[in-house]
Amino acid sequence: MSNKKLLILFFHPRFEDSRVNAKLIEGVQQLNGVTFRDMYELYPDFNINIKAEQALLLEHDMIIWHHPFYWYNCPPLMKQWLDLVLEYGWAYGSNGKMLAGKWVMNVITSGGNFNVYQPEGKNKFTHRQFLNSFEQTANLCQMVYLPPFIVPGANRLLDKDIEEYMIQYAQIVHFLMNESIDVEKLSTVEHFNQINAAQWEHQFYKTP
Repeated sequence: MSNKKLLILFFHPRFEDSRVNAKLIEGVQQLNGVTFRDMYELYPDFNINIKAEQALLLEHDMIIWHHPFYWYNCPPLMKQWLDLVLEYGWAYGSNGKMLAGKWVMNVITSGGNFNVYQPEGKNKFTHRQFLNSFEQTANLCQMVYLPPFIVPGANRLLDKDIEEYMIQYAQIVHFLMNESIDVEKLSTVEHFNQINAAQWEHQFYKTP
């Protein structure tokens, strides 16, 4: 039984209008070992409690930044959180090693499909390339950046498709709780959507 603890920081300024995110969250927020925080509900005035957020980070082994993909980036409260909580001398810098070794990943809902997020598509770059700033943030804080999980074409998904993404999200969380993951191998994957859940045990679990 894993003792890992996972913190989901959910940033969505219009959560009440997002049927996709409502369903995604339904599948993960009550799972064992998961702490879920609706950040816009907690901080509607953007007055972030830095010490409380830092304490929560220290209490967990893994962090998920769950957010819509706004203008190839994150909502403003998430940027505020990154700017304030990941302090110099605490999260990074010569003495900033408090998050070293923790795992982190993005879970995003995207209006565009994968075909427009390609070098030959209208957005010119992949989702993963646009997420490079988050990966480098993790690197600077000596964290392990895991492949993102992407829900593409979110505004046009059918209910059955949303249900499938909810199941996949829950499967990813269960998978990350495993003690035997080969994280170096996992980190080479572009995004979780490329991985067949039925093959995770054979591909990414360490052999005894």
